[in-house]
Amino acid sequence: MISSGPQKILTVSQMNAVDRATINAGIPGIILMENAAERVVEYVAERFSPVSSQRIVVACGKGNNGGDGLAIARILQTKFQPALLEIILTAETNELSGDAADNLKMLIATGLQTQPHFTDESKDTTLVIDAILGTGLNGPARGPALDAIRAINTQFPHAKVLAVDIPSGLAGDTPNPPGEYVRADATVTFTAPKLCHALSPARKLMGDLRIVAIGSPASLYDADPSIQLALLTPQSIASVFAPRATDSNKGRYGHVLIVAGSRGKSGAAAMAGIAALRAGAGLVTVACPASAVPSVMAFSPELMTEPLAETPSGVIARKALDRIRELAEKLTVTAIGPGIGTEDETREVVQTLFATLNKPMVVDADALNCLAGTEWNSPGPPRILTPHPGEMSRLTNHTIPEIQSDRITTARALAKDRSATIVLKGEGTVIAFPDGRVWINPTGSPAMATGGTGDILTGMTAGLAAQFPNDLDRAVAAAVYLHGLSGEMAARHLGEQPVIATDLLRYLSEGIRAITNVSN
Repeated sequence: MISSGPQKILTVSQMNAVDRATINAGIPGIILMENAAERVVEYVAERFSPVSSQRIVVACGKGNNGGDGLAIARILQTKFQPALLEIILTAETNELSGDAADNLKMLIATGLQTQPHFTDESKDTTLVIDAILGTGLNGPARGPALDAIRAINTQFPHAKVLAVDIPSGLAGDTPNPPGEYVRADATVTFTAPKLCHALSPARKLMGDLRIVAIGSPASLYDADPSIQLALLTPQSIASVFAPRATDSNKGRYGHVLIVAGSRGKSGAAAMAGIAALRAGAGLVTVACPASAVPSVMAFSPELMTEPLAETPSGVIARKALDRIRELAEKLTVTAIGPGIGTEDETREVVQTLFATLNKPMVVDADALNCLAGTEWNSPGPPRILTPHPGEMSRLTNHTIPEIQSDRITTARALAKDRSATIVLKGEGTVIAFPDGRVWINPTGSPAMATGGTGDILTGMTAGLAAQFPNDLDRAVAAAVYLHGLSGEMAARHLGEQPVIATDLLRYLSEGIRAITNVSN
C-alpha cells in the first residue's frame, strides 16, 4: 500500500519554476510536452475505447497548451487513426513559437493539417479535446479563443469534452472563473494541482480530474517549505487504513472519551460515540448527563457510558468537571461538544478542560460556542477544532461571507494565532495547522447538509486520533476525507435528499475499500 503526504498545490508561477528547473536538470521542454500528450492519450484510450471509432476534434491555441494539443492529435492519429480527427488552430501558424511550433511541424510531417474554424463535418463529433488556453490566463478569454470556447459549449451536443491542463477560460491562480469557460466532462492536468483544481467553485468545473506525472521530480516541490498548500488524496491517508496486525487487541487502538449530549440531545452523543467506534477506536466511553444515558445505551450496546452530574435543565453541571478530568487523563483522546448546550456551568466546564487537559482534544459544536468570545489558546497538547462557518464566525468575529470568501486565509490565521488545528467544514473542507500548512479535502456532497453529520465527523476524528496519536495530522485528514467520501457514496445510493447523518456510517467500509484500492 502506497502512503505519502498530500499532493502539493502550486501557483502558476511555482509550476513554471518547476518546469524551468526540470528543463535545467536535463529534460527538454519538448519531452515534457510529449509526455503530457502521451498521458492525455492514455486517458482517452482508458475512457473512450475503442478510440478508432471516435470522431475527435482537437482545439488548440497558440501557447504551450496548444502545443500539447498538437502533440495529442499527432499521437492519436499515429496510434489509433480515429474515424474523424479535426484539428482547430485558433491562431495564425506564425504566432506559434518554441515547442508549440516544433509540434506543429511534426503534425504536418505526419500528413495532418490544421484549420481555423470548426466545420459542418465535425458536428457529429463524439470527443472534443480542449487545448486552447492554459493556466496562465489573466482576465476573460477574448477573440478567437473565446469564439472557440463558445463553439465547444454549443456546437457538439453529443460529444464529451476533455480539457488539457485546465478548461479554457478558467485561470490557474483563482477558483473564480474570470469569464466564459469550456464546460468540461474531464480534465487531465500535469505534475501537481493548481489552485483552480483544488478550490471551489472552479474545482467543480473540472469534471473527472486526473493529475498525471510528466517527468518533473516531485522533490522540486514536495521539499519546498514555502509551498504550504496541499490536496488530500487517497494515497496520502492510505496508511491509516492498512490491515491490522493478526495479534491485535482493543487496547492497541485507543480509548476515546466523548463528552457530549444533554437532555433531549442524547442523539448527538450517541452518534459521536458510535462514529468513533466505527472509525476503529478500541474502546469508547460516552460521558453525558445522567438523564441522557439510557438513550445513549439504547443507540448502541457497544458504547460504554459515564453518567455526569447535571443542572436542573439537563446539561453538564460544574461539579461534573473533576470526574470528566479524571476520566480524560486516563484515556487517549477526548472529544467534546455535540449537544452539550452553552449554559454557564457547561461553558465553565468546557473552558477549564480546554485550558488544562493534558491530552489531545477534539472540540466541536457547542464546545466551540463556549470558547467563542474568550481569549483561548491551545495549551500545548493538541487541540483540534472543527467549526462550520457559523461557528467560525463566532470564534473569529468575522462574518460568514468574509470567511467564505477566503476560507484558507481565515483558517490559517486562526490556526497560527491560537496554535490549534482548525478543520473549517464545508465544500472543500480546509484543514489548517499551526505551522501554516493547509490541506484541502476534495470529498463531500450536498447530501451531508443535514443535522448530525458534524457529530459523526467529531467521533471519526477522535476515533482515528486515538489509533494514531503519533500521526495526528494524517488521522485528522483521514477522518475528513473518509467522512466526505462516505457522504458521496450515501448520496449515490440513496439520493441527496434522503440522506441522514447515520447513513454515513453505513458507507464507511465502502469508502475505506475505495481508498485502499486506489492506493495499492
